[in-house]
Amino acid sequence: MKGDDMNIDRFVFAFAGALVLVSVLLAWQANQAWLILTALVGLNLLQAAFTGFCPLAKILKAAGFKPGQAFK
Repeated sequence: MKGDDMNIDRFVFAFAGALVLVSVLLAWQANQAWLILTALVGLNLLQAAFTGFCPLAKILKAAGFKPGQAFK
């Protein structure tokens, strides 16, 4: 896979995964309150699955990223 294959869907999923991993690491190393970020990411992914609305996807679309199947 080439780097130019990055579309909105892949970027959103990669960004969400990175936020979850960073927040878990911060909760483990610093303060468990960072798990709130993990919960917020999960809630946003859940609502996006039902509504199709994702703020990051809207920003990426305006920035010129190629649309994928999930966020058009």
